[in-house]
Amino acid sequence: MEEQASNTQPLLSPTKYIDRVLTKSSTSSSFVADEADIKPIVDVRDFFREFSVESKKLWCLAAPAIFTTVCQYSLGAITQVFAGHVGTIELAAVSVANSVIAGFSFGLLLGMGSALETLCGQAAFHNLWGFVKLSLASAVMLCLETWYFMALVLFAGYLKNAEVAVDGLSICMNILGWTLMVGIGFNAAISVRVSNELGAAHPRTAKFAVVVATVTALLVGLAMGLVLIIARKQYPDLFSSSPEVKQLVYSLTIMLAISIVVNSLQPTLSGVAIGAGWQAYVAYVNIGCYYFFGIPLGLVLGFVTDMGVTGIWDGMLAGTIVQTCILLGMIYRTNWNKEASIAGNRIKEWGGKVDLPKETDAENAAVK
Repeated sequence: MEEQASNTQPLLSPTKYIDRVLTKSSTSSSFVADEADIKPIVDVRDFFREFSVESKKLWCLAAPAIFTTVCQYSLGAITQVFAGHVGTIELAAVSVANSVIAGFSFGLLLGMGSALETLCGQAAFHNLWGFVKLSLASAVMLCLETWYFMALVLFAGYLKNAEVAVDGLSICMNILGWTLMVGIGFNAAISVRVSNELGAAHPRTAKFAVVVATVTALLVGLAMGLVLIIARKQYPDLFSSSPEVKQLVYSLTIMLAISIVVNSLQPTLSGVAIGAGWQAYVAYVNIGCYYFFGIPLGLVLGFVTDMGVTGIWDGMLAGTIVQTCILLGMIYRTNWNKEASIAGNRIKEWGGKVDLPKETDAENAAVK
């Protein structure tokens, strides 16, 4: 019974023997994984067995997070749905309030909260200044992501027939926001899984959790995009009674479906960055991909080439795709042993001394 209990790893618990398996060096060559880490996957049967186990852990975390974020977002989104049947000006006004003003503050608070996901997942912290620095990096990283598509509504206000353009884009952003809440749920789940497993000295488990979350988020995004395409003739009626607005939304459905797929995958990758503590690096990636590439390209396509709403969205979606590809490259090249070692050092620096169980102290004394 004792041997069986020692091999069981609770979902969110730190490892018992963290001080024995982590060294002061941050290099992977001196790192020794914990015994509870998953064994190397050698065949398809092992893959599907571990995929099933990890999926259960992922959904245990993601499902409540998705439910909470969707409910919170729906408070403003449902108001926007009703406003669309009052008039186009009213819809534009509510859209600007929800997408721009509320969106800016939401991005700031979400970003600062993500620092807690890194630290609480890896260690109960004492270094307040270290938390402040990570919190600021987190805020910048997620604010740049959240505000990016909010700017799309602002730019639409300078197009010809701006009222219809803002209304049509706001409806698309409303739907994209609902689906993005699903992505944020996966973001929260994978950040907890990665930070917890790295802090527990389980690099292989952390790596496999990333694979499971990425595949799951992609499949969910494809399913939501497919449903939207199938219902493309019906869903615009839910948001507006204006024929011009409904036609614009209908014409943007394919672009919206592609955005849903990309924005289902991208938050999951950002969640990996949060779990590993890469917020500062990803913030630089976001600045380059979003604000030095995506927005300028969108403005050129939208205003210079006179492609309008479609051009602006094409450019900004291109920025998101580039950012997603860079994150995929970063994750693919990651040395997970090294990340687990860094997490161990972060625990010692910010979490204080980790007390070993009494039986472990006795074992160490016997070894000496």
